[in-house]
Amino acid sequence: MRRAVPLLLCALALAGCGLGPGKKLPGGARLVVTRDFGQQQLYVARIPQIRSGETVMRMLESRRKVKTSYGGGFVDSIDGLGSSAVAGRSDWFYFVNGIEASIGAAQKTLSKGDVVQWDYRRWDATMHIPAIVGAFPEPFLRGSGGKRFPVRVECSQPGGAACKTALQRLEAAGVPTSSAALGSYGGAKTLRLVVAPWAALRGLTGAVGSLAGPPSASGVFARFSADGNTLWLENQLGKQVQQAPPGTGLVAATAQEGGSPVWIVTGLNPAGTAAAAAALRPAALQDAFAVAVTPSGVVRLPVGGGA
Repeated sequence: MRRAVPLLLCALALAGCGLGPGKKLPGGARLVVTRDFGQQQLYVARIPQIRSGETVMRMLESRRKVKTSYGGGFVDSIDGLGSSAVAGRSDWFYFVNGIEASIGAAQKTLSKGDVVQWDYRRWDATMHIPAIVGAFPEPFLRGSGGKRFPVRVECSQPGGAACKTALQRLEAAGVPTSSAALGSYGGAKTLRLVVAPWAALRGLTGAVGSLAGPPSASGVFARFSADGNTLWLENQLGKQVQQAPPGTGLVAATAQEGGSPVWIVTGLNPAGTAAAAAALRPAALQDAFAVAVTPSGVVRLPVGGGA
């Protein structure tokens, strides 16, 4: 995340400007540059090898033309695309393995296999988007900071099609999992994948319950109605502009402060939830912040323009 109190930014920038990277590490990393909430991919590269101490900023600067501020710690523009556009209501934000950065890019060090996505987006509706789905199978496979999360799958129907599909997708990616009751607490370091129709989730609080609120609460540009019978798809300003058709599913990720991401695979009915589970694959989710899975196909969120 780029913006914060200036004095804090300066301190973080200086913290990331120490000695150069160290010994070579196997595993490499992936760098992705997108805009408009992952809707348009501007650049992608597989970096075959990184070094110990390599930072997100150094990797970006080694591949793209970058302008920075606050002592070189924060990105103002990449390849000429910068905060002067859209009357100053857009900026660069970055995610590592689908998790929003909490520190400056010059301070954030890489681990082998990391997927780094820089996205240039509007922040009218929310500055804070805690997690996105576009790095799947991350963060399930490698976690964060080189440490894997325990992965727990919570299903309303453990023997149902949606739950079986979700488990198969994780197993195919090499992710070990455990099971637990829907809505149970697993600790701040547990990565949860919740699979259930919204009717079974709408009474839950916390990260899952935030999907009933605006993007400022969940970071997701889709919102279920109070009665749970309607799913509204929102634009970049957080305005409800499209009612999802019957049978639509949703794949989204969010988190509460201090907690690990919670992935939510849900839908307006069991068929929609099963369709959402089937979308748990890189080809459907690549670079996306969240997706609605309609009977006609996958729709990336937010929808439409920002006006």
